[in-house]
Amino acid sequence: MIGKIHVFGGTSDAVLLCQRLEQLGLTYGLSVATEAGNETAMHLQGKVHVGRLDIEQMMALFHRESVDLVIDATHPFAAEVSKNIIQATQQTATKLIRYERQTQIDLLEHPLLIKVASIEEACQVASRLGEKVFLTTGSKELAKYKQLLPNKILIARVLPTVGVIQSCVDLGLGLGEIVAMKGPFSHDMNKAMYQFYQSDVVITKESGAEGGYSEKVLPCLELGITCIVISRPKQTYETVVSSIEALAEQLQVLIRG
Repeated sequence: MIGKIHVFGGTSDAVLLCQRLEQLGLTYGLSVATEAGNETAMHLQGKVHVGRLDIEQMMALFHRESVDLVIDATHPFAAEVSKNIIQATQQTATKLIRYERQTQIDLLEHPLLIKVASIEEACQVASRLGEKVFLTTGSKELAKYKQLLPNKILIARVLPTVGVIQSCVDLGLGLGEIVAMKGPFSHDMNKAMYQFYQSDVVITKESGAEGGYSEKVLPCLELGITCIVISRPKQTYETVVSSIEALAEQLQVLIRG
């Protein structure tokens, strides 16, 4: 049997997951890192905790909320958060299920599609290519891109929040280098952006279908633009599901057990 569930994740699929928990009549809480994540979750019934947590704070939350099961539905690239979740659940003997978007990285192969393992490797490749680098990787690692690609013009597509835009300005990005928009973006929208900003290189992440992976990559190939894809960091979980229905089946087993 399971009682209280706690979900970590501020993406759109985490919200869909929580809605499925509501349909199943299960009690849950949700942790999101930012106010943007909180805004996404505002219509949910479960209690929402806003702010980043370290291992000790996670353990305290599990105890305080009497959590029986944790679902890690964080972004595939939130590696540090996932490490903390794994350790916190191990130390508290709390059940853990990983919900992760199914990968699409092996669906496409092309001479202009370059797959790398890290930001550092992506920047090494980009440094040998054209002047304008279009980043669809968010705002979190912008400082690292600025450091590793000092001689490139970086065009950063980021969330349109005051804090994020201010961080871009603080890093020295100008008005023509900040694309403040909330996705998801269609194939045609991405294509238009790459053309408008005269991109020589696009750097993206292995985000899966929910993150618009094909919609970001295919326009590059059509336009003759090199697309650098950063692979997901690897984590080890006992139980991993890649669809909400597969998760629902796992939960039904636990409920019956």
